Amino acid sequence: MGLLTFGINVTLDGCVDHREGIADDETHAYFTRLMEESGGMLWGRVTYEMMEGAWPAVARGDVEAPPALREWALKLEATPKYVVSATRSDFPWHNSHHVVGDLRTAVQELKDRTPDGLLVGSVTLATALDRLDLIDEYRLLVHPMIAGHGPTLFEGGLPRTRRLDLVASQPLTNGAVAMHYRRVV
Repeated sequence: MGLLTFGINVTLDGCVDHREGIADDETHAYFTRLMEESGGMLWGRVTYEMMEGAWPAVARGDVEAPPALREWALKLEATPKYVVSATRSDFPWHNSHHVVGDLRTAVQELKDRTPDGLLVGSVTLATALDRLDLIDEYRLLVHPMIAGHGPTLFEGGLPRTRRLDLVASQPLTNGAVAMHYRRVV
């Protein structure tokens, strides 16, 4: 059984707006490595549509992009993408799959058949999965800024405090810090 890892960019005040944070070669390389270590990406519909609207064109070469972004796009193209959605069932982007049925059961089955684990990058979906006790690890890239707005991590709260063990931390040269935590069982 693979682990379910929540990986996200976050500012010091908890903002997870994709327009905030440092988007440079170093941060893209960090998330490319996370994706390479996993057996697939798990997203909600909104994140899927945001990603689908940008990265396939970069992978095809239709959009000029620096090498780190092109590398991310090409690897994302090849990576299995699993999408949770109650409002959409057609996901034409290469290697995309619709996750159907009861969320707890469907995601647990996906974890069970994905030995390299899954990387979830959708904030709303991650909150729902955390409420179901399905997230095993947290890979937060903490950016040295205060956004002063939302959305924020775990809006609406969780049923109880999550106790975590620090696995590793790594400062990046751009001032961000990569934090790797695992749930205490």
